[in-house]
Amino acid sequence: MKRHLILLWLAWFSLLYGFQWLVTTRLQVKQPDEAVSWSANETLPSSNDGKIYLLEPFMNRQVAWDSEYYVGIAVGGYDDPEAGSVRNPATGLLVIKNYSFFPLYPYLMRALALPLKVFGLSPIGTATLAGSIIALLGTLAGMFALWEMTRDLLDEESAWRTVFYMLVFPSAFFLAQIFTEGLFIGLAFSSLMFTKRKQWIWASLLGMLAAWTRAHGAAMSLPLLLAWVMSINWKSEIRSQLTWKWALQGIFALLPLGAYYIWRTSPLGEGWAELQEFYFGRGLMTIESSIESWKNAYFYARYMSQEGLIYFSIEVAATLTALVSSIWLLRRDPIVALFSLAVVLLSALSGSAQSMARYMLIAPAMFIALGYWGKNKLFDKAWTIASILLMGMSVLLFSYDMWVG
Repeated sequence: MKRHLILLWLAWFSLLYGFQWLVTTRLQVKQPDEAVSWSANETLPSSNDGKIYLLEPFMNRQVAWDSEYYVGIAVGGYDDPEAGSVRNPATGLLVIKNYSFFPLYPYLMRALALPLKVFGLSPIGTATLAGSIIALLGTLAGMFALWEMTRDLLDEESAWRTVFYMLVFPSAFFLAQIFTEGLFIGLAFSSLMFTKRKQWIWASLLGMLAAWTRAHGAAMSLPLLLAWVMSINWKSEIRSQLTWKWALQGIFALLPLGAYYIWRTSPLGEGWAELQEFYFGRGLMTIESSIESWKNAYFYARYMSQEGLIYFSIEVAATLTALVSSIWLLRRDPIVALFSLAVVLLSALSGSAQSMARYMLIAPAMFIALGYWGKNKLFDKAWTIASILLMGMSVLLFSYDMWVG
């Protein structure tokens, strides 16, 4: 089965990259894009002028939006002036935008770029190639882990279908672009798999790396702690089970949260929190601002823009699908469900109603539930058609630097 998964992975990203070349060669997209209230000013023909990390011809279709910063950090570091800066209205100080992003992915890009210099590409092209390879290998690892988790819960046919559904989800193309989702699912899904197997060291170490990849990684401690508590047989004599080994496992369960704290209190993490608050308008469970953002999104989509109506409909549909799936999975696999539910809540209540379809990619419960529901042949065919069509539309827009999350 691993051979089949590798072949599916090869076919998936080859066809995806080929499609990105095909549509940008065959079609032209009308600019600007009015998907969200601010996107019109950012999607003009001149919007990328001067953004050197988005103008490199090599693999240019795989970079857009946040890709600029990952490539920039890999090439020029966090203090690279090419990233641009914004002024904090509270302090009046300029803050470089690179600090908005976690370090593991761009640092891995920088490391992998060293041997890739043999291809003679420019530094930006080399970093882009490195970022693509890391994202794709992370996706492959995530495929293996998701297949193992689903096979244990359902059956092999459902596991295969689950992995396929993940690859054709409307926003799944992000797994092959210069974004963190591919690397993150490789780390997080593998950590969940090892957690279910009670291989605490591997689960904790991968969870720590996930916490240095994106903010959701801190939530990796939740499934680890739940598995730790569940390892006690509460119907038997408890005191004899409270051994030093069990206590050590509890400490390991906290390592992802500890890794996040170490990063968060570092200069990189402090810069990230500052930018999230005043520039991106995001925070931890900011319920009031999140409700306000969702209200504004509804108003914009309902009354201001047809493009916005389609964009936010996909955002809401992805969020609700992940939420329902996580709840459905709670009794069947509480470890995976708890992490997925954390992803949904931390994303939807982060203060902004945007990028939800991309964020939901890292909630494995969504794909497991879809894989189970796909036992119905009508659902299987209808979902596959709808998902691929929506992904094709989103890939086209992304390849032209339009806003899709």
